[in-house]
Amino acid sequence: MGRPPPLTDPEAFTAFYRAHVDTVLHFVTRRVDDPHLAADITAEVFFAVIASAATYEPDRGTPIAWLYGIARHHIVDDARRRTRETVGRRRVAGRRLLDDDDIGRLEERIDANRAARELHRRLQRLPESERAVLELVAVDGLTVTEAAAALRIRPGAARARLFRARRALVDTPEEEPCLRTP
Repeated sequence: MGRPPPLTDPEAFTAFYRAHVDTVLHFVTRRVDDPHLAADITAEVFFAVIASAATYEPDRGTPIAWLYGIARHHIVDDARRRTRETVGRRRVAGRRLLDDDDIGRLEERIDANRAARELHRRLQRLPESERAVLELVAVDGLTVTEAAAALRIRPGAARARLFRARRALVDTPEEEPCLRTP
């Protein structure tokens, strides 16, 4: 796809946003189960795009890989921030108001991505560096080279991490399914 258009132009940014917002939101809702947080992180990604558009290097990956890297960074940052905050502060701080339709649509996306989040929880047992490459390649559909660009590592390192992650996932027994009571 090459270099994104100059995003200082409002029309160019609007076109870029419209072309990629659903993909970014889908990426986020596979990892986040709160509609407010999913909306906030997606918005933060595009604020970051405006601030860092000049740093995008097309030879390091596609705009999607770049966006996934930014989104992943924001998701990790948010998880760290939430770890340090109390549950009460998390509910009050940093939330924008959503109307019932917004919440309903985000809840539908979250429900649609429930299986992906379950797999994501299983992947949490992998080392972060291996898990990140595996997610970008297997879940998000990037090539190994694009995943390397999103993570700012060399493609050879990404291939090695992907191999180790896949091997560990195959060697790790699945957890027993939960018994459900009627």
